Amino acid sequence: MKSFLFWEFPRASWQYDVAVALILAFIFLTPRGFFKDQPRPASVVQMPSEPGVTVFWLETSLLSPVAEAQRPAQAAELIRKRLGKGIQVVRVEPVHDAEGEIRGYLALSRP
Repeated sequence: MKSFLFWEFPRASWQYDVAVALILAFIFLTPRGFFKDQPRPASVVQMPSEPGVTVFWLETSLLSPVAEAQRPAQAAELIRKRLGKGIQVVRVEPVHDAEGEIRGYLALSRP
């Protein structure tokens, strides 16, 4: 076990090949959920909506520190910077989960 831990095998030996095979098996056969590592969505995403209104999803961390009255202006600025769209945000609504925690914000806008 000490030899495996400190990698004391000569290259091209059968022990070296087994160690490499075990490492590769661990890398490729371990499910993603084991590490709780899931891809994160983009921080600003345009969502499908009805005609005349454009809806954007914004991550919680982008608007949490901003005062509620300033959120529409800050959301419009974030959308302009990240997506290159100049829009007027009409209102920003927080989205809550079952425990009441804010999971993100919906920014409703007009073109």
